[in-house]
Amino acid sequence: MSDISLSRSTKRKPAAPLGRIGSFFKQHSWSYLFVLPSMLVFSVFTLFPILWALVISFQDSDLVTTGNWIGFKNYVTAFTTGNGVFGQSIINTLYYTVITVVANIFIALILAALIQKRGKVAKTFFLAAFYLPAVCSTIIIATTWKWIFNSEYGLLNYLLGLIHIAPVRWLSDPNIVLNSITLSTVLTIPATGVVLFNAAMAGIPPELYEAAQLDGAGPIQRWWYITLPLIKSTTLYLVVLYTIASFQVFEKFYIMVKSGVGTSTDVMVTQIYQNGFQQMRFGVASAQAFVLFLMIAIVSVVQFRFLRSDVEY
Repeated sequence: MSDISLSRSTKRKPAAPLGRIGSFFKQHSWSYLFVLPSMLVFSVFTLFPILWALVISFQDSDLVTTGNWIGFKNYVTAFTTGNGVFGQSIINTLYYTVITVVANIFIALILAALIQKRGKVAKTFFLAAFYLPAVCSTIIIATTWKWIFNSEYGLLNYLLGLIHIAPVRWLSDPNIVLNSITLSTVLTIPATGVVLFNAAMAGIPPELYEAAQLDGAGPIQRWWYITLPLIKSTTLYLVVLYTIASFQVFEKFYIMVKSGVGTSTDVMVTQIYQNGFQQMRFGVASAQAFVLFLMIAIVSVVQFRFLRSDVEY
């Protein structure tokens, strides 16, 4: 009886949660020293400003007053002031995003498929050539397109004049200015998409295509049933990447139509810029910024839900 009691008393008791955490950090704390500098920089210059902006979005904050808690008033003000200009900017942003993301994915797929069939030298040349827009500054690209669309001496109107078509006010007509800026994005080669799609296609085993060809599958069938499903993860990454970039578009609109053309060129980030840095309404600007954040988060979750893939090969 005493032996049984002794054996029970000497059984190791499970460590307390705090003890396990302390043991974990004692064993691995040295490894966290390597990421500590990056975490400090991220916390000071990214995480803290984001959290502080969230606090400001609930305060009456401008150059004169700050710290007065007003709840959701800034969010209401963001949608009600300026005759609903922020609501129109959301519509413009969604329009620009849908067209540019779909076009960029489609163009990148086509170009990557065409490059994939070339030899090593030709493939390297075309990948380098198509990647040049990613190296160039967005400001330079926007300035170039502003010159192309110039109604008086722009290249596009010059070419139209050769076939006796009257000049078009590409960047001053409120009915077409948003389409003009969207077109400039569509016609700029999606460099990242071309490179990543090409790499994804190169990783597909050729045996799959050979087996499908032996079964009588044509080029389109092989493309639809083999290529597209097996690059779905890359497609998801690029769709999310291009969607975030399109929601956050600013430089192109600011450079090409700095003074704006009514509400036709208002997008969400230009509204945030105007409220935050021109009118100094920091609370309203912060509220608009978090509306943009929520929209990006919701769209990204939906994209992950419908485009995620568990295919392995």
